[in-house]
Amino acid sequence: MTFLGVDIGTSSSKGVLVDASGTVIATAVRAHTVSRPRPGHVEMDPETWWLEFCGITRELLSDGVRGARVEAVGVSGMGPCVALADAADRPLRPAVLYGVDTRAVAQIARLDAELGRQAVLERCGSVLSTQAVGPKVAWVAEHEPEVFRAARRLFMPASFLAHRLTGAYVLDHHSASQSAPFYDTRAQDWYRPWVEAVWPHADLPELRWPGEEAGTVTAVAAAATGLAPGTPVLTGTIDAWAEAVSVDATRPGDLMLMYGTTMFLIATVTGQLRVPELWSTVGAHPGTRSLAGGMATSGAVTEWLRGLFGAPDRAALLAEAADSGVGARGLVMLPYFAGERTPVADPDARGVIAGLTVEHTRGDLYRAALEATAHGVRHNIEAMRRAGAGIERVVAVGGGTQGRLWTQIVSDVTGLPQDIPTVTVGAAYGAARLAARLADPAATASWNPVRDRCLPDPAARPAYDRLHSLYRNLYPATRDTVHALARLQRDAASADFGRTSS
Repeated sequence: MTFLGVDIGTSSSKGVLVDASGTVIATAVRAHTVSRPRPGHVEMDPETWWLEFCGITRELLSDGVRGARVEAVGVSGMGPCVALADAADRPLRPAVLYGVDTRAVAQIARLDAELGRQAVLERCGSVLSTQAVGPKVAWVAEHEPEVFRAARRLFMPASFLAHRLTGAYVLDHHSASQSAPFYDTRAQDWYRPWVEAVWPHADLPELRWPGEEAGTVTAVAAAATGLAPGTPVLTGTIDAWAEAVSVDATRPGDLMLMYGTTMFLIATVTGQLRVPELWSTVGAHPGTRSLAGGMATSGAVTEWLRGLFGAPDRAALLAEAADSGVGARGLVMLPYFAGERTPVADPDARGVIAGLTVEHTRGDLYRAALEATAHGVRHNIEAMRRAGAGIERVVAVGGGTQGRLWTQIVSDVTGLPQDIPTVTVGAAYGAARLAARLADPAATASWNPVRDRCLPDPAARPAYDRLHSLYRNLYPATRDTVHALARLQRDAASADFGRTSS
């Protein structure tokens, strides 16, 4: 008995084949890049999601347990995204990605004025931000009217895969709860008056929970993927919530930290906590609620630096960063290299490196980037606690948990221990875990035990407290300057775009 999980991420798609005990039998990865046609625009072709899913599935079924039947398929993906399709389910343009795409600033302001910022917070659980779906649909309406007139359906990576596999047009409640202002988190249903205000001709998907069945694999999908016709397919959800499922961090008091291209935080809470600086959503399971935060970059910055350094071995860079020591020899970095999501909520924020001298090394810069992420995590956790979230257990997941240094820095900066599970593959494993629960809800209780615990070093705390104060002061001190630079960047990009178009 095996279960398949596939996740569509920002920098790659990943798949796992897992047996009934939770052991990973085989993995497959397809690296990809997103498109950044203009500053603040981050897109991806939905057809790539399906092509990569088919390639991953065929590889897993050939390299895994030959002849083994996949009992169920779980899917997840980055989000919330806006992939608009026509009435025949044909994608009309590249998908506008989640909060890293910051194009809809003007539409956020307009919808705030029309609907009322506080009213949106009360009904949707979150204020409109670069993470929200509605303003991005409104951007398409204003800037690409022909596309908008043809647009009837909304997909995200998980729902797009579920549709291609089964023909069902469904979206999970959690993803919908990040689709402000379209979803009422109190009624847990689409809020038609605000849908009509933004997208009057929308045919929105049927709502189900992530672990509910969307349908079964069609004959056409079976021929493309190698899966057996009739195999159950889950509705699926956004990757970060699948990550939380992968490490069983879905109980009140749990906080999941997802170390990836971006950093994501999910606190499972009792009741709905509404705070403008964070995202209040429904959880991955019926009856659960989440308070979430997301940084626009984390691993994206470390990989950017690594590229500037000539792509040296990652282990060598981590060793140099470890030698740099607490505080990176007097550097403080703001990791806002793609704007920032929570709790700053500023798409015009920019990266800042303060304290540079000619004596600083690449190890110092790499250490400063790791510490910047840790300070951002602490900033989010402090906002969560102010909002009323009780944080009793922290679980780390994702590629950044490898090598220990990054998780140690986060524990030292926040003062919180982190449980590190045996399997840190992440969302694909969570999708497979949801698939296994479809077959037997109690089957996964023993999956993925904790293999390590990262404890904070008390000796590092005084220095990091001082550095965190400097970190928090740096953003307001540089905000006006970086906003002016962001405007210059947009102007320069517009001029370049105009020359290219002509």
